[in-house]
Amino acid sequence: MTQSTNRPPGKYYEELNVGDTWETKSRTVTETDLVNFTSFSWDTHPMHTNAEYARNSPFGQRLMHGPGVFAMASGLEIGLGFKEGTSLVMLGMTWNMKNVVFIGDTIRVREVVASKRETKKPDRGIVTFDLEVLNQKDEIVQHGQWVIMFSRIPAEFA
Repeated sequence: MTQSTNRPPGKYYEELNVGDTWETKSRTVTETDLVNFTSFSWDTHPMHTNAEYARNSPFGQRLMHGPGVFAMASGLEIGLGFKEGTSLVMLGMTWNMKNVVFIGDTIRVREVVASKRETKKPDRGIVTFDLEVLNQKDEIVQHGQWVIMFSRIPAEFA
């Protein structure tokens, strides 16, 4: 097996510090997002698919699926680039929906390194991140923690 001489663009375990913070670019939730997620997930609840039903609900309009917002947040987050080539696997997460998201809302993700811990294997470590999905009014719409295993800096890059 040949080792790469090109350092990946992401951050290694040692380069992540508790308190490090990132914020993604923003993304507006569209009708197409809702339709695509409905088709993909088969979640046809009338709060997502029936304008008249939703109009008569406490929210007054259709809602984007909570898991769809999570999926968009995940895509925004990976666009930060600090995991590219250095993160190994997501080990777990907790996730909560705090507020609804409507078509036309604009979301972004704020991410903070909450904690780090070493593993028994010397070539990796585990990092816990706190994440918040915020809308255009700076309201938290979803939040949680992700636990991700990262590579340590290999000898050739130390």
